[in-house]
Amino acid sequence: MKTLYAISGVTGMTGNELVRQILADPDGQDRVLGFDNFYASSLETVEDVIEDERFTFLEYDLNDRDQMADFEGRILSAKPDFDEVVYINCAAVVHTEHFYHVYETFETNVEGMNAFLQQAIRVGADKFINCSTSEVYSMNSWNENGGVREDDFLTLAVAEHSQRTSYATGKLLTEFFIKDAVDEGRIRGCSIRFANVYSKNERFPKHIIPHIIDSLKADGSVTLLENSKKNRRTFLHNYDSCSAVLALLASDEALDGTVYNVATDEEVTIVHLVEMIAREMKIDNPQIRFEGYRESDPERRLLATEKIRQRTGWKPVMNLEKGLAECVRNYLADME
Repeated sequence: MKTLYAISGVTGMTGNELVRQILADPDGQDRVLGFDNFYASSLETVEDVIEDERFTFLEYDLNDRDQMADFEGRILSAKPDFDEVVYINCAAVVHTEHFYHVYETFETNVEGMNAFLQQAIRVGADKFINCSTSEVYSMNSWNENGGVREDDFLTLAVAEHSQRTSYATGKLLTEFFIKDAVDEGRIRGCSIRFANVYSKNERFPKHIIPHIIDSLKADGSVTLLENSKKNRRTFLHNYDSCSAVLALLASDEALDGTVYNVATDEEVTIVHLVEMIAREMKIDNPQIRFEGYRESDPERRLLATEKIRQRTGWKPVMNLEKGLAECVRNYLADME
């Protein structure tokens, strides 16, 4: 079966690895048409596949109507040559500093996502994957059963506690859009709540892993938020996040409009994360300073993943030690 993939945010952490996995078979006939505005990425993340004739990249903005109209025309023009058309929305305002910017997150994460979904429906796309976030779990992000499930009730912080929650509530709203579209029979699809995704290609030190590497490289010390004294997280390699997307696309029964957690069971404290990275960098006794405090930041965010494992057979294959080794090696190589 020949598939045409339409991917927004294609140079971001999820998008760029999706292209790599989709085109992994050199004899494959699938094609990717993707775009990005480099809000939080660069063309370097796809430099190894940019020359593949099966990949067309456009420097387009999800919120630019003219560019999106052109993108839609390109999909319609190519569609007759393929057995199915799949839309994957990876575009999002995800840098921590932007979580507090209500208008930025709403325009891209909510309005932009819905416009992309409506485009998929107009062109007659077969499937739509909506990349959401585990941030929606907010304050009740762990329970005694080993992690929050997709159907658990949520306890979100309100504006008086944290403007950051506007990012989570916006992403939560997109899950209603896709569920409605599927329930009404307009398209097949689902939403994915990713845990903290990281990539060997990350270059922005405002994300926690590159921040730690960058700081340790500078002077052997790291500054963390006060919350980090207690916080524990799971970290999901983008190879695994993307393999989950493709596993869901391969299972028509799973594309029922509902939500799937995608995460690992390897939970670590942020302090332990610093120690693991320091060990990989051959730094003994890294110095850790604590400054600042983030409101409404859950101490744990452990996700139950039985649903996707049972319905698709997916499971993560990248452990954190191996993933961090890749991150350190690539990040330091780029600094030389």
